[in-house]
Amino acid sequence: MHIRTTGGRHARRIRLAVPAAAVTVLALVGTALTMSTSQAGEPAPSLPTAAPERPVAPGESELRERVADSAVADRKALPPAKFAGDDPGTAAPMVIGGTQTSISGAPWMAQLWYHDDQGTPGDETDDTGFFCGGVVIAPTKIATAAHCVKGFDWNANGVVVTGSTSTEPNSTGTVSWPYRQWNTPLYKDVQGAADNDVAVLTLFDPVAAKPLPVMANTDTGLYAPGTQAKVYGWGRTTSTNDDISTTLRSATLPIVSDATCRGSYGSSFVAGHMVCAGKTGATDAETVGACNGDSGGPLVIGGKLAGIVSWGVLDCVGEGAYSVFAKVSTYVPAIKARAYDTNMNWDHRADLMARNASNKTMYQFNSTGTGMSKATYSSGWGDINVLLQTDLNRDDNQDLLVRGTDGNLYWQWYSSAADAWQTKRLATGWGTRKQILAPGDLTSDGHPDILSTDSSGGFWLYPGKGDGTFAARTKIGGGGLNFSMVRGSGDFTNDGKADIIARGSGGKLYLFKGTGKASAPFAAKVLVRTWDVATALVTTGDFTGDGHADIVVRVKSGELYLYPGTGKSDSGIFGARKLLGTGANNYNLFG
Repeated sequence: MHIRTTGGRHARRIRLAVPAAAVTVLALVGTALTMSTSQAGEPAPSLPTAAPERPVAPGESELRERVADSAVADRKALPPAKFAGDDPGTAAPMVIGGTQTSISGAPWMAQLWYHDDQGTPGDETDDTGFFCGGVVIAPTKIATAAHCVKGFDWNANGVVVTGSTSTEPNSTGTVSWPYRQWNTPLYKDVQGAADNDVAVLTLFDPVAAKPLPVMANTDTGLYAPGTQAKVYGWGRTTSTNDDISTTLRSATLPIVSDATCRGSYGSSFVAGHMVCAGKTGATDAETVGACNGDSGGPLVIGGKLAGIVSWGVLDCVGEGAYSVFAKVSTYVPAIKARAYDTNMNWDHRADLMARNASNKTMYQFNSTGTGMSKATYSSGWGDINVLLQTDLNRDDNQDLLVRGTDGNLYWQWYSSAADAWQTKRLATGWGTRKQILAPGDLTSDGHPDILSTDSSGGFWLYPGKGDGTFAARTKIGGGGLNFSMVRGSGDFTNDGKADIIARGSGGKLYLFKGTGKASAPFAAKVLVRTWDVATALVTTGDFTGDGHADIVVRVKSGELYLYPGTGKSDSGIFGARKLLGTGANNYNLFG
């Protein structure tokens, strides 16, 4: 939790705490998608010939050593002891005003440990070690505070622990390598008051911990003053020492109005970016709130992630000393863009696959943000006619959803356990399907879904279960044959929900804005552009890495253009086009 010195009605010392702390269109004729393995006697689409070139993860022993080193460094950082419980007769403190909570009651809680010996392994006096909280929002994604992430190399020095109530270094729990990190580039520390304080760590392998749903940006009623919220963490609970808890704690606290919070913190409080909560008083007994060590942990309202522990006053106790949280509703699009950013080379930017029409070789075009670099993916891809890049099992390895020339739909994914690509047949008889899409999570359950248009124009939703299988399909509309191209992958409108676009007669391009509701996943169509020169529309997701879904367009003369998304939902949905390359007519299938 952050802290600093500022004015306001109640002047107090505050500083940035060292982290311790629908109308729809467009489906499928037949039954629900059922999973079946490819049969030996049936032709299956080609598979990549090599495993993805992922980084090599540290072993479990090394990760546990990072935890132990972090604990030692952290204990020395804030004498006499940052961790309670060293003395068996000492009772461990808790979140101020809170009570002990089991991990089963908060399975999404994560511990973030960091230790850097600064290149002097024999000298512990210059070590950097700290602890933060975090929350699992997807199998490989941990939301936390930017002040716990920015400026620190989590790949080299960090570890995430899930599934454990205890912070003891030798406790049970899953240790995971945070091999990628992101914090909003808008983050800033103004004399200790953290603004835009959100970040996401990506784990190398998925964890079993149940994710906490991220609120929708329209759930603003959750912040009504007086609403009861819960904060979770292992932070300190007393203003008299720096000890943090060895066991997980939670506290129930009321949301405080923006006006009240500004009255306490003056201009340090930024309405819209921050939300305050808690009970305050002159003593520990009168206080309920977060404190050092709780940084990055969740504020939960209505079973959803609504805030991230950010900053507060020094020692966390005082009249008007409310806990300040990053207001998640403002950052939903950015957080979800990072939670769904699987791509071919794990760099936060969506990439493009394309098949050469002559030699049937698949090529990989890695995004540089403004351009592409080309590499051979693998040969022998003449036996498919639909290719979609997705991640149905949420393991941070990109999957492929393909339709073979045999009319069957297949899921291809890389199994880390088997160190090989796997293929499973999802459905048969899909040769007449006019459109097949993998736009992302349309039902707000955290699992990617798929859509398809049948030969009669019916549009169907297949809700994903997050493991490559699907629940019973639902018909969500008709009229799919009115559109020659229907595409989607990601959030075009910057509201945290997956959208799709469709091109109709006369080259008119329509936006179908996602609602997040399974019963009616799209709002009424909106005309956003006319593209009569486009011969291919490709939606790979966030190509530029800015959090907005983009589109790649091939025109009749063969040029390939990037149209970067702007987050708008009108004619300004895409920015000025950028030439990616020429000769795209040599490719007859795009991912």
